[in-house]
Amino acid sequence: MHKTPLLDQLESGPWPSFVKDLKRVAGRKKSAADLLGVLERSYKDKITHWKHGGIVGVLGYGSGIIGRYIDIPDEFPGVEHFHTVRVNQPSGWFYTTAALRDLCDIWDRHGSSILNVHGSTGDMIFLGTTTDELEPTFAELTAKGWDLGGSGSAMRTPSCCVGKARCEWSCYDTMDLCYQVTQDFQFEMHRPSFPYKFKVKCSGCPNDCVAAVARADMSVIGVWKDDIRIDQAAVKAYAAGEIKPAGGGTVYTKLDIKADVTDLCPTICMSYEGGKLSIDNKNCNHCMHCINMMPQALRPGTEGGATLLLGSHAPILEGAQMSWVIVPFMAMEAPYEPFIDLIGRIHEWWSENGKNRERVGELMLRLGMRNFFLGVDLPAPSQTVRTPRANPFFFWHAEDFEAEAAGRKYIK
Repeated sequence: MHKTPLLDQLESGPWPSFVKDLKRVAGRKKSAADLLGVLERSYKDKITHWKHGGIVGVLGYGSGIIGRYIDIPDEFPGVEHFHTVRVNQPSGWFYTTAALRDLCDIWDRHGSSILNVHGSTGDMIFLGTTTDELEPTFAELTAKGWDLGGSGSAMRTPSCCVGKARCEWSCYDTMDLCYQVTQDFQFEMHRPSFPYKFKVKCSGCPNDCVAAVARADMSVIGVWKDDIRIDQAAVKAYAAGEIKPAGGGTVYTKLDIKADVTDLCPTICMSYEGGKLSIDNKNCNHCMHCINMMPQALRPGTEGGATLLLGSHAPILEGAQMSWVIVPFMAMEAPYEPFIDLIGRIHEWWSENGKNRERVGELMLRLGMRNFFLGVDLPAPSQTVRTPRANPFFFWHAEDFEAEAAGRKYIK
């Protein structure tokens, strides 16, 4: 075991430390012991000793393995190769205990025994193995029904929230959609051919528990098309303090409906007068604040589907960009042909026009929203206008006036 006085300091304090966990593994795994050693060395040298380089993988796949090496292998031979294996996670991250034991046993036999549940994309991450162990690891994974996830300039492993499996707010079956997208885009996941990464994340309601709008190139956010359902008796119970606000998830015991709900509505579409709550549903933007505050009184409508947004990413130089609405509402019903077809058209437009390592959201802003909508054959929704009459993305062309003269109607 290497001496690690700097790392040892990380074990102090009230929080669990990864150093303690790694030391426990280091007693039986040389790679874990050398991992601690090279990290201690990096703290002393104030530089990283990790480097990328060389292409590693398994036969038939172009992604799923991330090659990692160190620049001082003579000093730390246990991590001379320390490749990462991404394992495609089940929808909603549901595992049986038997499945988790299988995964841990496989990784004990072929890798460092260190894993990450889960990576930012969503995959189960196996951290650290040698080139020689990649094919045996892959063979055991596939024999148990597992597959590799995406990496590099490819479709990344789609991920989703638990959806209808455990959440009453879910407006469509997130787990089923995630599974179908994973099956339909197998080639794009395993054989990188895009300008850069493309992520699909599915949330069942606007609470967006997988943070899709901030992280995914394609965000699928569940919404309802009809009116919010209201139980006026429960509204009175909230006003009287008989039901705790936010399902008890707040320090306040009584809800002030006007101050805490209607006055905080971002579109001011709610009113509370004479003990009755009213909602102008045409102006509701589905933010979920009122439903989160009064879950026993308010529920999403029954006509469920999803809003599609495109383009979030977090480049270091330009700063983070959130997704933009490209389809306000799409019914999400198996086999999801309109959704699958739209993703294919976006891939085609992006691959034809994108620069190397340019995310689709960056391309969309570089070429303009109008070119994007024309390129993927989508009607431009009003939701893409950031500030109406002040900063429009959409400019009229001659053919628009001709179409209007021929009878086109803009309000559907």
